[in-house]
Amino acid sequence: MSKNLVIVESPAKARTIERYLGRDFEVLASYGHVRDLVPKGGAVDPEQGFAMKYQVIDRNKRHIQNIAKALRRADALYLATDPDREGEAISWHVCEVLKEQGALRDKPVYRVVFHEITRAAIQQAIAAPRQLSDSLINAQQARRALDYLVGFNLSPLLWKKIRRGLSAGRVQSPALRLIVEREEEIAAFEPREYWTIKAEAAADAQDGAAQTVQARLARYAGEKVGQFTFTNEAAVREAEEAIRRAAGGILTVARVDKKQRQRHPAAPFTTSTLQQEAARKLRFSAQRTMSTAQRLYEDGLITYMRTDSVTLAGGAIAELRALIQESYGAENLPKSPRQYRTRAKNAQEAHEAVRPTSAARLPGNLKASLPSEQRRLYELIWKRTVASQMSSAVFDTVRLDLSAGVSSGADHQFRATGSVLVKPGFMTVYRESTDDGTSPKRGRPEAHLDMEDRVLPPLRVGDRLELGKLFSEQHFTEPPPRYSEATLVRALEEYGIGRPSTYATILSTLRDREYVTMESRRFVPTEMGKVVNRFLTRHFTNYVDYEFTARMEDRLDAVSRGEREWTPLLGEFWQPFRKRVDQIDTSVTRAQAVPPRPLGTDPKSGRPVFARFGRYGPMIQIGDAGDEAKPDFASLLPGQEIDRITLEEALRLFTQMRRLGTDPASGRPVFASRGRYGPFVQLGARGDKPKPAYSSLLPSQEVDQITLEEALQLLRLPRDLGETDSGEPVSAGIGRLGPYVRYGKTYVSLREDNPCTIELPRALELIAQHVASGGSRGRRGATRKPIVEFAEAGITVLNGRYGPYVTDGKKNASVPKDRQPEDLTLEECKELIAAAPKRRARGRRRTTGGARRQRSRTSAKDA
Repeated sequence: MSKNLVIVESPAKARTIERYLGRDFEVLASYGHVRDLVPKGGAVDPEQGFAMKYQVIDRNKRHIQNIAKALRRADALYLATDPDREGEAISWHVCEVLKEQGALRDKPVYRVVFHEITRAAIQQAIAAPRQLSDSLINAQQARRALDYLVGFNLSPLLWKKIRRGLSAGRVQSPALRLIVEREEEIAAFEPREYWTIKAEAAADAQDGAAQTVQARLARYAGEKVGQFTFTNEAAVREAEEAIRRAAGGILTVARVDKKQRQRHPAAPFTTSTLQQEAARKLRFSAQRTMSTAQRLYEDGLITYMRTDSVTLAGGAIAELRALIQESYGAENLPKSPRQYRTRAKNAQEAHEAVRPTSAARLPGNLKASLPSEQRRLYELIWKRTVASQMSSAVFDTVRLDLSAGVSSGADHQFRATGSVLVKPGFMTVYRESTDDGTSPKRGRPEAHLDMEDRVLPPLRVGDRLELGKLFSEQHFTEPPPRYSEATLVRALEEYGIGRPSTYATILSTLRDREYVTMESRRFVPTEMGKVVNRFLTRHFTNYVDYEFTARMEDRLDAVSRGEREWTPLLGEFWQPFRKRVDQIDTSVTRAQAVPPRPLGTDPKSGRPVFARFGRYGPMIQIGDAGDEAKPDFASLLPGQEIDRITLEEALRLFTQMRRLGTDPASGRPVFASRGRYGPFVQLGARGDKPKPAYSSLLPSQEVDQITLEEALQLLRLPRDLGETDSGEPVSAGIGRLGPYVRYGKTYVSLREDNPCTIELPRALELIAQHVASGGSRGRRGATRKPIVEFAEAGITVLNGRYGPYVTDGKKNASVPKDRQPEDLTLEECKELIAAAPKRRARGRRRTTGGARRQRSRTSAKDA
């Protein structure tokens, strides 16, 4: 019999910890959060002191039952969830649910905290437990309540004023604003021309061979050369001629500066810097980095990965210094340990930096035991940590000033710089990557990068060099780059938006909501993202303000430190926010919320032409809604933008209707074009009687390539295919959401099959798959594209109505929120399916005898 029950979040973490605790401990997983707010209005009640209504998450009811059952056999409960606000909240929720079920029965409850999953850390935590922290729990509840109040009030407003399905968030919306404002900077940017002048000169080396020196013009006619000193080719040619005349073929060394420069190692990883560097070096998304780091942590290989601290424990530093001395020599070990200070806003020093739990566990020794992505991330963390305690790299740098025309009194001066790495120090192990040719410190140029491999000859003041050639280069200033994952995470951290644990979720939410797309691994706002941002910045300016968001994070941190009460904090936020929501709801119409952009007048009809965002996306509209003649609509093409499209481009969308030919059955013309809901084919001309018939194109078809035969097939949809075994009619067609098979009132989306050619047997097969995967009757379902598929085991990871889930065709299991569906292994999928509750038969409930008899009569009649 186990005397003690230990609760952690995940099965992997449970298995690792159980190995260290022995027979007196049983370790079970909560599978992430066990409770959440009820998913409807009123879950947070401001009128009742912000009381919060929770419910046990369906997928975790079985796990809570298992925990309660195990607790009956135990003498004490140890809550060993993660050492942060979320972890504290999970422990509190587990405790509260067990209290409600009467499972605790006055048994002692202990909170244990550790930052690495090692035998020593676990045993030390068990030996020194504490009570649950009210401050951390209150801070997490305040954060959750704020997110709920913002989301459940702003999102419906967006649905009403712009389009259904949109969302806004306390942290998500300022992050979207960053991306949109950067895009606006790029659009408004006007490049400026500038030129640089360089010289190549030959110096005699000590062995008698000539050595070329390349230098850049630094002073011209006594004035310092700036970026825009030369802005056109004529000015450059004039300067080159003046320099040639003054130099007379000779450049003279006017100054030689020699000095040593040190480059210091970067601090150990925080959550933010780990995400940034993994994006640069490994091309990992923030989400992938965090899920991979989670596995390394649960396997006991690294410390806790959600942290904004750069400090290292004394024992870890001692181990690192011993390894450096043994493996890299005393010359690469500084006299005293390096200490780092956190610079991020709202930083909390409670945790250590992300580091290996043992520096002696070399990356090369893990090749056989770790999957590739885990090994690569571990190697990155190991190298960064070891390098952080090594000596600085030392460069010998030389700067030469070469004068042209010393004898003639002219003052033209070139400058050459060079650098030689004389002591690599930490660079033996690790070099930090940069973004866009800039340093991590707010974009300052890395001066050493084009000097490191350039060696200049030993020259003295007065030495003469033969001027070989002058050449110039034309440049144009460039707009600021779009945000990559690395630079956006850095910006969020610098502005104090969000916390380390939320960065990955923020980025994935923006993509999932289709507010942004990725082009060349950089964020580009969609038209929908721009419209939402414009609405929020215009009408809720304070709530998407960067400083406001950072101040709120400060206040939440104060709650976690026990310096502020959480309900007064919510009250200060709620009253003006609620008032603003009500004001915008009643005073701003949809036309004001999404104002159309006037482009001019249609010369054919004399009606106004607008570019605007409609219910189905960006489009052009000819005519007003109140006109006797209904407005005409055309969707914008990919790459076209509401803010930039011209009248000519807009009108061209309406003339791009391709005539494909004539329908032989009716004699009516057939066209292909793009409209309000996307590309379509049309039978008959507008204004004809009977009215034209329409059909959307298949996803694989293009307006400019579709043939008459293909168009006629689409116009014959929907097609009757036959009936199911129960007599329900089956048809195939295409709608606004794409091609489908329909039986009764249920729709099954077609992912690969063509509705024009699919036959009944295949349709019945897809229907059977849909039913087996949990598709419900009476709503549009889908044979969904698998996220992950293990064909040999018959297991698939899919996206469902309520989130990602795992299925073997007979049983479904939701994917926990703290795990990434695309990263699940086959073993993990099997574990989730095994732990999932058995599916109850639909509609089955305990009934009276009379009701049973009534159901039997109904069944007999149906049969």
